[in-house]
Amino acid sequence: MTRKLWQYPWGYPEAALFVAGIALTGFLLQLTVGHFDFALLHHPANFIALAVLVGLITLGIRFQSNLLVRWIAGIPLAVTLIVALLLFGFYMELTPQLPRLPPQTPDIVSRLGFRMVTSSWPFVLLYGMTLISLGITTFKRFLRFSRRDITFLCNHLGLWILLVSAGFGAADMVRVVMHVNVGETEWRVFNKDGEALELPIAITLKKFTMEEYPPNLTIIDRQAVPQTQPGGKDEGKNEPKPKQKFFQIDPKRPDGQLGDWAITLDKYLHTAVRIGGEYRANPMPESTPAAKITARNLITGETKTGWVSSGGNIPEFFSSLPLDDGHILTMAQPEPKRYASDVTILPKGGTSINTTLEVNKPVSVGNWMIYQYDYDTTLGKMSNWSGMELVFDPWLRPAQIGMGIMAIGAFLLVWNGTGRRRSI
Repeated sequence: MTRKLWQYPWGYPEAALFVAGIALTGFLLQLTVGHFDFALLHHPANFIALAVLVGLITLGIRFQSNLLVRWIAGIPLAVTLIVALLLFGFYMELTPQLPRLPPQTPDIVSRLGFRMVTSSWPFVLLYGMTLISLGITTFKRFLRFSRRDITFLCNHLGLWILLVSAGFGAADMVRVVMHVNVGETEWRVFNKDGEALELPIAITLKKFTMEEYPPNLTIIDRQAVPQTQPGGKDEGKNEPKPKQKFFQIDPKRPDGQLGDWAITLDKYLHTAVRIGGEYRANPMPESTPAAKITARNLITGETKTGWVSSGGNIPEFFSSLPLDDGHILTMAQPEPKRYASDVTILPKGGTSINTTLEVNKPVSVGNWMIYQYDYDTTLGKMSNWSGMELVFDPWLRPAQIGMGIMAIGAFLLVWNGTGRRRSI
């Protein structure tokens, strides 16, 4: 006998229709009132919203024998909600997201919230329903707690805490960039209106350092200058431009080829200064990479030898090697390999911390995360200031606790599975 739709017990078809109804409601709200403003959940509004969420979960536990509540806390709806959120997540990964919509009239895709998924009403409603469903499922287990429930509780409780921290703490997060000159101390940042804001944390920049990769060599055709028509348009602009070729400097592999020229690296100095027509090794901040090159034309056999250097930020240090009437061998500016800031961090009312900031190696100070952000790219390693991004997230600790609980649950899940296999 075929079960009719909405005939209890409800399963995945009903769950899919229910979730689709929530998403449709969200799209209607999106079209009528616009995006959900997470700034509304700024403290203390987020604690009030969290209290309402806990109240709904408590009410669900109180009436957990109710058929509707049992279905909300059941597996079909939980799985369907997670699948819906994952679909939104996949869409976010595949399409560019905007921090805000442009002032001009947005297209239908933007109006439906697909350019700002995390602040769209469909996503917010599904996120809220997931917290309710997961919360009832998790906390009702505490009423009949047993040791067999530890793994389940760790996985579900950790996920619930993590989701709550990510959503309810979004409005309290502060993200600013502080620029500090070498030898100076700064505790102020500037908002988008140019107003100075004082932070409860000060940073002294003691030193900025940069390591660079060995640069590339390339041949420039001096005769390859675009010919313009009287009207100012380039002739033959539809013709494809030849791809520029590079020779990567590597003392372990000194020989290579650029076009019709065989290149031999005779000598390489990563930090050098120019004295007369020669280069000498010198680790001073103004130093520049320099290489002595022998270039032999593979067609004519003509040989050229000389120094080439990118010059860094000192024009007098620049040098190129003329090959023939139309071509010169030059050195490109080296790419940064690593840049870091030696700093002293002084939180208000705390003790100073001496540390080094690097890219992808932030420093945690209380609820602040401090990242190496940028530097004066025009000066490179001679930059006299460093930019640091400071992120204040008071919900960071709860999020870390949630991830820690989930890690314990994952370990117990693997441990219990291994124990069962051994007993068999």
